[in-house]
Amino acid sequence: MLKTLKETVFRLRPQIPTETKIGIILGTGLGELVHSITDKIEIPYEIIPHFPVSTVEGHSGKLIVGQLGGKPVLAMQGRFHFYEGYDMKQVTYPIRVMQLLGFQYLFVSNAAGGMNGSFQVGDIMLIEDHINLFPEHPLRGKNEKEFGTRFPDMSEPYDKQLRNLAISIANKHNIKLQRGIYVGTQGPTFETPAEYHFFKIIGGDAVGMSTVPEVIVARHGGLKVLAFSVITDLGVLGKIVEVSHEEVQEAAKTVQPKMALIMEEIIKQL
Repeated sequence: MLKTLKETVFRLRPQIPTETKIGIILGTGLGELVHSITDKIEIPYEIIPHFPVSTVEGHSGKLIVGQLGGKPVLAMQGRFHFYEGYDMKQVTYPIRVMQLLGFQYLFVSNAAGGMNGSFQVGDIMLIEDHINLFPEHPLRGKNEKEFGTRFPDMSEPYDKQLRNLAISIANKHNIKLQRGIYVGTQGPTFETPAEYHFFKIIGGDAVGMSTVPEVIVARHGGLKVLAFSVITDLGVLGKIVEVSHEEVQEAAKTVQPKMALIMEEIIKQL
């Protein structure tokens, strides 16, 4: 894997400025953030050696290199999911690439079902912690010392300083920002009422099918992480209704301007 990663990095290095330290994963319905990126070049996943290719509607599958908030960034427009049939090494492959490119920050967004009774569809939740319920761990297998320690600390998976900055920016712009715990599951089915109830009992505020593997690998590699969930449906008893992927995408798009503003303002201050 280290050999293939270095081949990928060798291919990308000439197109990514060496001062680029910020990676962004744009989740379901949130790819519109790329319109805020200036001086950009697009690199389709298909032409990147050893890179997986996204198969999900709404995940177009390219790297966007450019400027956001006055800083050079690399954005993933289209991520990879365990439910697509990829193993965890493939799901988290782009994070390892960012690590070997010398990145310091990872910003992540996703769509999630809300289980907190105070949440509404269209809310933005700042992820404070997560519960990993994926059946395969992304660090399973031989540990490469070049990546990180065998037993990485996860006492602060989501950087506290970045979270406080996000809260401050949201308050300044009168943006409602919920906070909570994200439960990561394999999907691809949306949750049953009983599953929603169980996830709430164990401490979850929102549930989704991504983010946790990428965050674990990012922390293993020393990147500071900030992540948001857009609440696109509700798993609160009495409010659970049938939901489709298209409805999730539409709900996520409604908060795009707010998400873009928060992310851009944070990046300006890094």
